[in-house]
This record gives sequence, structure tokens and C-alpha cells, in this order.
Amino acid sequence: MSEIPRDYNAAVDLIGRNLAAGRGGKTAFIDDQGSITYAQLAERVDRVVNLLSELQIYRERRVAIAMLDGCDWPALFLGAIKAGIVPVALNTLLTPSDYEYQLKDCDARALFVSDALLKSFEPVFKKCPNLKHIISHSQLKDLLEKQNAKAEAAPTTRDDICFWLYSSGSTGAPKGTVHLHSHLIATAELYAKPVLGIRESDVAFSAAKLFFAYGLGNALTFPMAVGATALLMGERPTPDAVFKRLVEKKPTIFYGVPTLYAAMLASPNFPEKSKLKVRIATSAGEALPPNIGQRWVEKTGTEVLDGIGSTEMLHIFLSNKPGEVRYGTTGKPLPGYQLRLVDDTGKVIKTPGELGELQISGPTSAIMYWNQREKTKNTFQGPWTKSGDKYTVDTDGYYTYGGRADDMLKVSGIYVSPVEVEAALITHEAVLEAAVVGAEDENKLIKPKAYVVLKPGQSGNDSLKTALQQHVKSKLAPHKYPRWIEFRNDLPKTATGKIQRFKLRG
Repeated sequence: MSEIPRDYNAAVDLIGRNLAAGRGGKTAFIDDQGSITYAQLAERVDRVVNLLSELQIYRERRVAIAMLDGCDWPALFLGAIKAGIVPVALNTLLTPSDYEYQLKDCDARALFVSDALLKSFEPVFKKCPNLKHIISHSQLKDLLEKQNAKAEAAPTTRDDICFWLYSSGSTGAPKGTVHLHSHLIATAELYAKPVLGIRESDVAFSAAKLFFAYGLGNALTFPMAVGATALLMGERPTPDAVFKRLVEKKPTIFYGVPTLYAAMLASPNFPEKSKLKVRIATSAGEALPPNIGQRWVEKTGTEVLDGIGSTEMLHIFLSNKPGEVRYGTTGKPLPGYQLRLVDDTGKVIKTPGELGELQISGPTSAIMYWNQREKTKNTFQGPWTKSGDKYTVDTDGYYTYGGRADDMLKVSGIYVSPVEVEAALITHEAVLEAAVVGAEDENKLIKPKAYVVLKPGQSGNDSLKTALQQHVKSKLAPHKYPRWIEFRNDLPKTATGKIQRFKLRG
């Protein structure tokens, strides 16, 4: 990756590179209402810069974006960045108390919000006295039309604070994760170009939304880095909603999460291979169970590249690569990132197959959690960022996920990964999803307990519980089987599809 100059503005780069390459007339984004070219996007971004100036929001102040994915989301995000103002992308699926916490935490001076989400924010406004401007999506169009279509960029540097994302909260309260101007383009240079081979002719479609680090790279940074087109979807990514876009809009790159792939493969409406144009698919958020990757290949003829990224590292740093996929693993480190595994005493593990906590060193690491000094010190340790994920690495350099450090169970004195038990359960023909946590038996000893969602048409009963226990015993060491199985209609998840195991613990 070439060095990013000291004087640098991420929005100026992502827009300017496309105008300089003569792509002004090319479609940048498509949503349910229409599309926007790179030249139109550049103009809309400048109108946002001027609107923020009119609202008297100054450099380094924060503005919150709680918008369903659509063409105005990138314009607002990049407009704030160009102005040297810090956009904070908010999850669109939260509760009023969550929004109150985040708006106060980031001290947002303005909120841009989709009309459909206003009801979730109304109880909050009086409690946020520093929130001076609330602009709904329906108001935004008129406000932007009144602004000049040309604006100067703020004189930012590569190490200026650029934007925040709130961590998805798979282990508790979300944390404001602070990223720099240099980070966006670095993810494209280190992952999108060398791994995905993304090019100008691609149409990218991310089921993961823009407010999520994974979706932000997938649908904004990566396509803009090469002048490709991104397809944005405001509605929830159900299998049918995704199938509709895959068939009608013919994206060539598809980005999903394991729970969505499982639901799509379980659907009778999965499109025929001939109706798809996807050349490559990716998965992140959680480990992709091997059978889901293999069944996707059978259905589509394309590979799913399973990888891991994080809000803290902004995007994927460890991934399978085209032609080198090993399902059941998360692949190998990307060039530009260093990885290591550390044991409970802090010692670096050298032995293949030994479980340890994954730590990452690379150029996209966040600089801190806002207002969380102790958690910042614990996670960001010099050049190394602690992931909170347990991994093993084999002699070929492939990493295999072992679960969250705080999800690990000690059963009969031996560590058990919930992910391993879940992966065994979902190979049973009746199971759609599973989550495994620790529960105490009558002797106060920890044993695995499974929460299971069955496929449509299946019904849960005692004989199926016994069959599932025997199924796990046939695949794993005997002490790993779930002592209790509870059938549920769904599992608690973050907006990005990660199972929230902490909500299932007693």
C-alpha cells in the first residue's frame, strides 16, 4: 500500500479519484428510489458541507446519521468528512434508551434521521440539550437544494479524527469507536483490491448495512475506491428481499453474514444459478459453518470467502482467499496486518493448534473508545489490538475460530468452544440456527446448554432433543454435547447478525 500523504481528506480522495478518472457520469449508488452518479454525488456532498456550515456546526464536532441505507447516506457521511466534521453512524434498529445514550455520549449537534425512525427518537430529544438540529430525510431534500453546489474541503490530515462507529454490542453496551481519515482507503487497498479483486465494472451488494463497519467498507469505501457501483437496500435483509436484488439488479459481489446465508439456503425461493451474476461472495460477523459454505457453492457455483474484521479494525484483516478456501477456517492474515495468539498469561503462543486470544497489528486500528479510558487501555495496547476472539492456527497458517474469549466454557476442566458445538448442531437436517452457552447443573458445574431454532416444518420434542444430543456426540468429544436443549423461534442478535450469547445466559 502506498503511503497516504500527511495532508489528506478521505471524502476528497474517494470522490476526487472518480472525477479525475472521468467517471462523473457513471452510476455510484442505486437505491429503491433511483440512482446517483459520481458527479451528482460530488455535488450533493458539497451541498451537505454548505448545509453544515449554515447550521453552524464546526470542525471536529459530531453529527449523527440514523438513516436507512440509500443514496443520501453516503452524501451525508462524506459531506461531514469533507467539512472536517465527524459523522457518527447509528444503528437503525435500536431502542430510544440506546439512542439517548449514544447521542449524549457522542455529544451530537445534529441528527439526520429517516422519517420511519423518527418515532424511536421522539422520546429522546428533550433529554439531549446539545442536539441543536433534527433533520428528517423528507426535510433534507429541500434544505440541500437551497445550498451552493460547490464547497471547499477542510484542511484535514490523515491522522485527524474522521468518523465514529458504535461497536455492535455482542458482549454488552456499545462503545464509540474512533477512526481516522487514513483508515477508509487502507481497508480498500489491503482487502477489497487484493482479495476481492474489486474493479470498476463490479456491482456490489451488501446485506450488512452502512452503519456497520463491514457494510461501510462493502458498500461505500470499496466501490468508491475503484469506481464501481453499489446497490443499497433500505429494508431488512430477509432472504426474499435479498433474492429480489440478486435476480433483478445482478450484483457481481455479494456480502452477507452466516445467519443470512443459512436462512437463504433454507428458503424454497433460492434463485436458480442461471439467474445470478455473483462472481464472489463474502461472510463475516461470525464464523461461517463449513456446511453452509459448501452448500452455497453447490447452489451458486461461487465461493464464500469467510473472514473476520471488527469495528475496532474497521474491516477484514484475516480471510480466506479465492481458490484457497478452507471451509471451517477464517483463512490467513492479509498482507499489511500482523496477527498473534496470546495465552491467559499474556505469553505469545508458538504451538500449532493451541487456543489463544487473537491480537492484531495493522494500519486501520481505531485510536480509542470515546469516554471509555479503561476499556481503551485494555483493548489498544501499543501496536496491538485485542480482538476478544479465541483462535487456533494450523501448520499451514490457517486460523480457526474458537469463540469469544468471554463465551468460552470450561467443562470437566477442559475449555469448550460454543462455536464448535453450534457448528455440530447445525449439521443436523432439522436445525436452522443454534447458540450454546454455559449453564450450571445440579452440582453447580458448568455444562453446555443449546438454544435451537428449527427449520420451517420441523417441530421440537423430546425425541428430537435426544437425537440432537446423539448427533453432537457422534461428531465431538463426549463432554462437549449439550446437556440441555431449548427450542426457540429466534435467537437474540445484533443488527449485524451476531448472536448475543450473553442474553441467553441465566
